[in-house]
Amino acid sequence: MRYPARVVLTEVGPRDGLQNESREIPLAQKIALVDALSATGLTRVEAASFVHPKAIPQMANAAEVMAGIERRPGVTYIGLVPNEVGARNAIAADVDEIAVVVSASESHNKANVNRTIAESLEAIAGVAALAAAADKPWTGYVSTAFGCPYEGAVDAGRVLDLAREMHSTGAYAVALGDTIGVAHPRQAFEVVSRFFAEVPGPELRLHFHDTRGMALANVVAAMEAGAAEFDGSIGGLGGCPYAPGASGNVATEDLAAMLAAMGIETGVDLEAVVAVAWLVEETVGRALEGRFKRAVQGGRNSQ
Repeated sequence: MRYPARVVLTEVGPRDGLQNESREIPLAQKIALVDALSATGLTRVEAASFVHPKAIPQMANAAEVMAGIERRPGVTYIGLVPNEVGARNAIAADVDEIAVVVSASESHNKANVNRTIAESLEAIAGVAALAAAADKPWTGYVSTAFGCPYEGAVDAGRVLDLAREMHSTGAYAVALGDTIGVAHPRQAFEVVSRFFAEVPGPELRLHFHDTRGMALANVVAAMEAGAAEFDGSIGGLGGCPYAPGASGNVATEDLAAMLAAMGIETGVDLEAVVAVAWLVEETVGRALEGRFKRAVQGGRNSQ
């Protein structure tokens, strides 16, 4: 088995996590969450989504979030955009990086953004042009890369075709998303192996949801295939409004703890990340799915 010496984590809780909360999160708490995450050693934080507020009301104050956070040197603050309007707003808010999304399945793409895949790729080309003009790097996400809630199995060849298309359009990195948490370790290994063999050029990130409790196992399998960049969501926040039953991303603190136990560097202060995981539970007003913080608390309580 081969594992990377270092893994880069991208924290997606403030965007991919909070967007799925039904309870309105005050602006000050969103800003406080991003600032707290920025102080843990994480170098990449997806801070906001520049979507129409009617589509995702929780993300309505994206520009105010970006204006209010304390930007730490060495931290990349990322904004998700659905189209050219969102890209212009994100650029005006001075995000460091832009993220765009296309689904690997037509049904999910239609439900998610009300477009065909071809129409989404056309919109992404417009975003890419704006990003290039503003000297902003961008990452292309392929969601439902391991399975679709409407169509079931997704052909890996289609996923890789989309990755190549976005790289040729200007994406410096491509992220493959297990949107509904159906991936398994063998599939993760095979898809990642094929990516490195068939899609030369872009950086690869993996975005595993933990619906079936296999996200950490999938991370290990992906690392064995050569991956070294992963998304996490603090506390396990998240889900997908257009993927019924999907849980949040793998919890950042669980992921960081596993990597630390394996001797893999992340630059993350695990104690600080656990503290933020407790903070986010207070923010959303409910218990979250991350396990490590409760294991640590239970160990302390039993001493």
